[in-house]
Amino acid sequence: MVKTTLCYIEKEECYLMLFRNKRKKDINKEKWIGVGGHHLNNESNDECLLREVKEETGLTLTDYQLRAEIYFELDDFQELIYLYTATSFTGELINCDEGDLKWIPKNEIFNLPLWEGDPIFLNKIINGDDFFKLKLIYKNNKLAHYEIEE
Repeated sequence: MVKTTLCYIEKEECYLMLFRNKRKKDINKEKWIGVGGHHLNNESNDECLLREVKEETGLTLTDYQLRAEIYFELDDFQELIYLYTATSFTGELINCDEGDLKWIPKNEIFNLPLWEGDPIFLNKIINGDDFFKLKLIYKNNKLAHYEIEE
């Protein structure tokens, strides 16, 4: 199972979103997601988060919080995602080689092409819910089942 981090960085009632449109082979192709990526070697979740955010955005997070663990399954692919939010950072945005970065107002995010299950966790983090676990099972790119453990 792949372990990854995913972060929604907040600024002025917006989240920094990444439109995944630059890589030919990308499970997230043509979807909007937060920023993050795969753990390397024996990285902790926080180390992975900070490295991936810096690589993809140029930003250094100074205040962040683990909000959820998400088990994601798509056909034979399995991923454990550590979901974070961040409210403070330093640095300036850079061009990302995975897609286009854009600050999107929170109330407009749900109009974007997202994974079908993303609104489940996005609503919870926007509402400030406590830590939770979420299981998302997809078959043929469609959400087939989900479970929330609060």
